[in-house]
Amino acid sequence: MPRITPLLTVLILLVTSGPTLAAETLTVHTQPLPDEKAVYATVVSADTQVARARISGTVASVTTDEGDSVQARQVLAVVGDSKLLLKRTAAEAQVASLRAERAQAATELARAQELYKQGATPKAKLDQARTAVEVLDRSIAGQLAERQVVEATTAEGEVLAPGSGRVLEVKVIPGSVVMPGEAIATIATGRYLLRLELPERHARFLTAGTPVRVGDRGLDASADTPPTRGTVTKVYPRLTEGRVRADVQVDGLGTYFVGERALVWLPTGSRDTLRIPARFLTVRFGVTFVTLSDPATPAGREVPVQTGNRSPDPQQGEMVEVLSGLRDGDTLITR
Repeated sequence: MPRITPLLTVLILLVTSGPTLAAETLTVHTQPLPDEKAVYATVVSADTQVARARISGTVASVTTDEGDSVQARQVLAVVGDSKLLLKRTAAEAQVASLRAERAQAATELARAQELYKQGATPKAKLDQARTAVEVLDRSIAGQLAERQVVEATTAEGEVLAPGSGRVLEVKVIPGSVVMPGEAIATIATGRYLLRLELPERHARFLTAGTPVRVGDRGLDASADTPPTRGTVTKVYPRLTEGRVRADVQVDGLGTYFVGERALVWLPTGSRDTLRIPARFLTVRFGVTFVTLSDPATPAGREVPVQTGNRSPDPQQGEMVEVLSGLRDGDTLITR
């Protein structure tokens, strides 16, 4: 038999005679807990505007695409009409003709004035020459105005963005024939927000200013990332097919896609439940146990429980909701 050295004997005695940690006890009681419902919300734009064609014609070019960020008054497309070029050419030719006639009439007026000074022509002849010059001046002004109308109509072929934002949809391609007022592109010009649709039984819990929690991007309810806080900004007063709509304002939606879904937890009243610190739980073979204090068993008696949601607590650490297996007033001990 091997010998036990004196040093080893002392170590054994120290270990076996050391103080044992006292078991922690906890008496569980039912407590109200805010109840939350997990729903899916859709990212929408607060304002959506449509860029429309102002003249009829053929789309000559499209300078934007879906997803592009645009500024107000930025050119999105150009609509051209070959008839406008013909009208402008005709107007310019008419102006040139009238200016030539006006030059001739001015020469006639100067000659009439000279002859009138010499007494070689009546005053009626002078007045007729002066009137001819004035008529031609008015005709030239009218043709110049007509040319400006054609130029303004040509400039209206530029389809401008009605506001700053992101392009959601482009409805035309180069070569498309469009009419005045036809939609060219749809632009999300307002901030992004989340839109909820809930059954009408939850309508009484929704009011403007209600705080909600928004999950991380990706629809993963089990993600470790802490949820973002949001606020209900508007509750629509009309029910549609038994559902109430509400808008939630939350920061950080600028990179989301319009139509993307996000997981939202919103309060729907409160319920009574039992919550215990996670350190009182023991998991073996996939089954969760707690140890009940039992006078007949000094070490306590283990019972299986079904657990629910987990939430942090500043004093107790992680708290776990117990759905079944415990009753109000049970005393737990740690092992």
